[in-house]
Amino acid sequence: MIVINPSTLDDDQGYREGCRSKYDFDATSEDLNMKAKRTLVLVADGGRARIFENLGPGKGLHQVENIDETSELAANRNLLDDRPGRSYESQGAMRHAHEQTDRHQELEHRFIEGLLERLDGLRAEDKFDRLIVVAPPKVLGDIRKIIPKELSKIVSAELARDLTRTPTDEIVEHLAEVAPF
Repeated sequence: MIVINPSTLDDDQGYREGCRSKYDFDATSEDLNMKAKRTLVLVADGGRARIFENLGPGKGLHQVENIDETSELAANRNLLDDRPGRSYESQGAMRHAHEQTDRHQELEHRFIEGLLERLDGLRAEDKFDRLIVVAPPKVLGDIRKIIPKELSKIVSAELARDLTRTPTDEIVEHLAEVAPF
């Protein structure tokens, strides 16, 4: 599923009346003085992330960073207790089982939080203008819940797919519907 944020697809991407495509127009001196839009592409899952940079149409994607914390994510069976904890009623002999927490999911959540904080810091330093997020549906949902407000404003597209282990040229093919690289 591809979601495109229409607020980022206005004249700043090169749309002109009467053009055949958003990149088909004659450059004027005003256009030449405009700053090139820097787009970051975040390809992530719960423990891996690849960050790519694009400096404009026809410039391709260049991997900037590769973060792999899957070795720190132990298997669920190693993270869970044998049994959920129990508590006793203050009066009587009744006991209650406590819900078991999924520590694996907590670690994934912390990884995503750290990643978004890092991207928000780069945004605050004006290191990029647009962000495209590619993640599996569950992780994409988590990202939507915790993404900082200012960072969410520059998300131009989302792609609900797991492409963390996909070669760069294939990622470009998947993103062709969203942005020409």
